[in-house]
Amino acid sequence: MLSYRHSFHAGNYADVIKHIVIIEILEHLIKKDRAFDYIDTHAGAGLYNLQSGHAVKLQEYSQGVGKLKREDWPELATYFDILAKHNSDGDLKFYPGSPFIAMHFLRGQDRSWLYELHPKDAELLLKNMAKITRVRVMREDGFKGLLSLLPPISRRALVLIDPSYEIKTDYATVFDTISSAYKKFPTGTYALWYPVVDRKIIDQLERKFIRSGIKKVQRFELAIAQDQFDTGMSASGMIVINPPWTLLDKMSQVLPKLVTTLGGDGAFFKCDELVGE
Repeated sequence: MLSYRHSFHAGNYADVIKHIVIIEILEHLIKKDRAFDYIDTHAGAGLYNLQSGHAVKLQEYSQGVGKLKREDWPELATYFDILAKHNSDGDLKFYPGSPFIAMHFLRGQDRSWLYELHPKDAELLLKNMAKITRVRVMREDGFKGLLSLLPPISRRALVLIDPSYEIKTDYATVFDTISSAYKKFPTGTYALWYPVVDRKIIDQLERKFIRSGIKKVQRFELAIAQDQFDTGMSASGMIVINPPWTLLDKMSQVLPKLVTTLGGDGAFFKCDELVGE
């Protein structure tokens, strides 16, 4: 199944929390001159037109990034800098996906590896990343491709895994992939995005990480409503392995504000450590 297109959902509340986490990790990585690799297993098209038919159909961005005003969020200055870079006239017309957010931080010595299987999105990603020599786009299975890259030559990396979960087995595959990747490259930073449609599935996923023997695991979740089993995504979150020391404090400040701004009745957040050192 390859029906999922992120262009329908770009800039929604799930993107907001995902990209805030990714930015904090990348800001930490560039504090050192040493090269690092950015690996994205499900990269999408990279950049999204919020005036396209796909985006306008659901208008999810209007309940996500569209509700955030820069003056209210000084702690998210870099996030708004990146948005401004892709919206030169000041209006929110384009939303950068994770590959373009990572590009904001990549230096000459760093490399980006982007996987995308959907034929149309892979074509758009290739077009969007054309002429950027330090980025490699591959129309391949990102789960398998990731393992072929580890450990990277740089020995420093951020790995983002955020499938659509349109295939039910993805919940098991993400854990199995991270478990295998961690064995090959235990010092990398792994950021796993997940949707909450059925809370029981996410509880099972978290228990797998807790029992896995993997150390330094944190969880950040934004729920815009109470859990609504099988009626659509009511929350989304990030599980981060080997996070920077700044991440937990940053999200402890940001998540309560996001719940107030983006959430409705029954909204809540989770911000904690699943596994210590």
